[in-house]
Amino acid sequence: MAIGQRVARVGEIPEVAEGSRWWRAVRMFCRKRPLGAVGAAIVVVNIAVALGANMLAPYDPVATDYGAMLARPSPTHALGTDAFGRDVLSRIIYGSRTAMLVGFFCAFFGATIGAVIGVTSAYFGGKVDLLVQRVMDIFLAFPLIILALAVVSILGPGVGNVIVAITIPMIPRAALVSRSSSLAIREMPYVDAARAAGFRHRRIILRHMLPNVMAPYLIMLTAYLGQAILLEASLSFLGLGVAEPTAAWGLMLRGAAVDFAETAPWMAIFPGLAISLAVFAFNLFGDSLRDALDPKLRPLRGAPNACQVWWHGLRMVWIDGRLNAVQRCSPFENFAG
Repeated sequence: MAIGQRVARVGEIPEVAEGSRWWRAVRMFCRKRPLGAVGAAIVVVNIAVALGANMLAPYDPVATDYGAMLARPSPTHALGTDAFGRDVLSRIIYGSRTAMLVGFFCAFFGATIGAVIGVTSAYFGGKVDLLVQRVMDIFLAFPLIILALAVVSILGPGVGNVIVAITIPMIPRAALVSRSSSLAIREMPYVDAARAAGFRHRRIILRHMLPNVMAPYLIMLTAYLGQAILLEASLSFLGLGVAEPTAAWGLMLRGAAVDFAETAPWMAIFPGLAISLAVFAFNLFGDSLRDALDPKLRPLRGAPNACQVWWHGLRMVWIDGRLNAVQRCSPFENFAG
C-alpha cells in the first residue's frame, strides 16, 4: 500500500505542453537567478544593437570630419569623436556587430567541434582516446592568448582569420569537458543496445551520445562567448585583429591608448566600458546557466519526502530514499525544477 501511495504521489507531477514548459522555465530562471536574467537581458540588447546598427548609429562609423577632431561629448556627438573626427558612439554601435559576429562564430564552432571530438574520443576509447587526448594536451600546453597570437600571426589580420585564430584554442578545452561527460554515457544500456542492434558508430555518436552532453555544451557555449569577445579585442588592440577602418572595440582602444589618454579620455573610456559590459553579461549568464543545469537534488512541490535529480538527460524521481521513476527529459527542464 505504501508503495502504491509513493507511485501515486509521483504521478501527481503534471504534464505540460512543450511551449508552456519553455515559458515556465524562462520565468523560473528569471525568478531564481536574477543576476543571470540581467546578464541575459544585456546579451539580448547587445544582439539587438548589432542587428540594428544601421538604424541606431547617428553617423557613418568610417566617415571622417576633420573639423570635429577630438570633440568632447556634446549633443551633436553624444560620446565625442576620435582623432579623425569619427563619431565614437557610432563606432561603438558598429563595433558590437564585430564583437557579436566574432564571439558567436568562435564559440559555436569551438564548442561544437570540441564536443564532437570529445564524444568520439570517449566512445572509441583505447588507443584512439589516448592519441586524441595527447594531441589535445599539446594544444592545452599553450595559453589561449598565446596560441591565438601564433595562429593570427601566420594567417594575418582580418575578421575571418581572427575567428579561426580564436576558435582553434577553444576546441581542446571543449573536447576535454565533453569527453569527461561522455565516459559515463558510453556505459549506459541504451548505447549497448544500439551497438547490439548493429547501428553504425556515427549514428550512435551523433544521435545517442552527443545529445546527452547538451548541458555542458550550452555552458561552454556561453562561457566561450565572453572569452572570444575579449580575445578579439586583445588581438585588435595589438594590431593583429580587425584592421582599419572597420569599427571594433579593441581597435578603438588601440588608437586611444597612449597619445590621447589625457587630452581625449572618452576615446578609451567608452569602448572599454562596452567590452567590460559585454564580457560581464556573458559571464553572468554563463554562470547562472551552469547552476541551472547542474544535476543536483531538488525538492518536488507537493511531495516533501520526494526529490528529483537530472543526470545525462534522465530525470529520476526519488521518494523516501527509493527510486520511483526515470524519464527522458530536455536539459532546459532543469530551469523549472
